[in-house]
Amino acid sequence: MKKIMMIALMTAMTLAASAQEKKHIELPAWLNNVKFSGYGMVQYQALDKENAHENSFQLRLVRLALEGRIQQDWYWKLQLQLNGNTSSLNASPRIVDAFAEWQKYEFFKVKAGQYKRPFTFENPMHPITQGFMSYSQPVSKLAGFSDRTGEQSSNGRDIGVQIQGDFLKDNSGRNLLHYQVGVFNGEGINQKDKDNKKDIIGGVWVMPIKGLRIGAFGWTGTRYMTTTQTGYFPHDGFEPQSTGTITMTESVRKNRYALSAEYSLNDWTARAEYIHSQGFAANKDKGDKADGWYALCIAPVIKNKLHAKARYDCYRDQKTWGSSKTYYEVGADYLFNKNLQLNVEYARVNERATHQSYNLVDVELDFRF
Repeated sequence: MKKIMMIALMTAMTLAASAQEKKHIELPAWLNNVKFSGYGMVQYQALDKENAHENSFQLRLVRLALEGRIQQDWYWKLQLQLNGNTSSLNASPRIVDAFAEWQKYEFFKVKAGQYKRPFTFENPMHPITQGFMSYSQPVSKLAGFSDRTGEQSSNGRDIGVQIQGDFLKDNSGRNLLHYQVGVFNGEGINQKDKDNKKDIIGGVWVMPIKGLRIGAFGWTGTRYMTTTQTGYFPHDGFEPQSTGTITMTESVRKNRYALSAEYSLNDWTARAEYIHSQGFAANKDKGDKADGWYALCIAPVIKNKLHAKARYDCYRDQKTWGSSKTYYEVGADYLFNKNLQLNVEYARVNERATHQSYNLVDVELDFRF
């Protein structure tokens, strides 16, 4: 027994001495470059729409992210959205970003994984720095948030591969031209391609003077979806037509383009975009065309501290004025510091389809870490 105790004691002393000689575990060098971050957006919203009054606090977004580099040329990012209802994929905690990008050359970068679709200026923007209580209606409806096609809510993202780059420098070394083009499943986040047909999305913009960019974007592809249609349908060659609603599962074409302009310099921001879509909605009775546009301005009252802002935001679900919904928005934001800000907005909303106009108030506290 004494021999066993002696052996155990000597083993413990050996391990202790070894621990003193080496006080830390060696980790792979790339882990030293890993950055952990996140943000939250706490929202209060009230509206007085007839027979649909709302008055509620909610968590607009809660996200956590890891990002870093593997060697010098590779950048990667993983981002999770935590808030939502776990009973459904559309609103449950989920992966929103998971990609790697080879960045050796400024004029030619390659990105693969799940990330923002390269469509419009506004879609890739951070929800806080985008500037308003939500992304504009045309971006939300035609870039994969609450998309017109009925695609699951995907925060403007998809899975695929893209190339992009900046080149043609002026005398100051500033690039004058940017391009980007990618191939995607066309189904949104965390989804395999259901019809084996890919979406192609791309854009190009010029930057003739500092702070200004003018761009154009294109998108062509399909989505495998279930659509409904109401009307007269023949049962067979001998039966008469009848009225009803039918449900069909098919690949539905999407063709979209956007025209964009933005000026952002010295704490001033002005941006406008027009988006056009051809391709049936989930409900075919809505037709195969839609469009929308917005224009906004964010102006410093106290530079980098207090801003006044306004936005005109219109979306036409059937590319007719009778289907339009328009927001006339004014507001302000106050930055306590770079990681904490308060936003207040008022909007007058006009819905021509329902012949209603109503008021909306939005208050948001946004924080980052």
